[in-house]
Amino acid sequence: MKTTQEIAAIIAALKELYPDAACSLDYGKDYELLFSVRLAAQCTDARVNLVTPALFQRYPTLEAFADADVDEVGRCVQSCGFWRAKARDIVAAAQQLLARFGGKVPDNMEDLLTLPGVGRKTANLILGDIYGQEGYVCDTHCIRITGRLGITDGSKDPLKVEQQLRKVIPPEESNNFCHRMVLHGRALCMARGPLCSECPLQSLCDYGKEQ
Repeated sequence: MKTTQEIAAIIAALKELYPDAACSLDYGKDYELLFSVRLAAQCTDARVNLVTPALFQRYPTLEAFADADVDEVGRCVQSCGFWRAKARDIVAAAQQLLARFGGKVPDNMEDLLTLPGVGRKTANLILGDIYGQEGYVCDTHCIRITGRLGITDGSKDPLKVEQQLRKVIPPEESNNFCHRMVLHGRALCMARGPLCSECPLQSLCDYGKEQ
């Protein structure tokens, strides 16, 4: 496992490499991010960004989503895969946001996890991006890269990885750190054929040192 100094060096290197850390999903309203994240499950953010402009134009308000026919929403998001389940969750979440939360996306983990289709990854992203709170978003990139770096013990379990990151990544760095994990996973630290020799983190990386 890494020392505090090594963690700080990794965070600093990532900031230099990816100064603009931001969610790659396009949205304008809090619930639009919530729905976009649901659509992104087992789908690329790029594909979701192609689908959501027309979706949000057809259903311009939370009330419109709550009143929508699930099959019609499904047809709009069909190219994102698993469209029936995703459409069902989006409509149900819209209804619950209006009925239980005054039309606002909750600002705490406990309430977020009660919404259809929302797990800890989504909840952490909402808390970090919408509310500026700590957000330890443990997606496949984050799990893979933190394991390779030696920040975590290599566990593939998202909850275990989140728990380990909470102990070593400062809360104020957490959200952008996880966004940078995604950027790094796409640019250099791919699941197959990572470009270790080109990576500025190689000297700080347990996996990279072995290459």
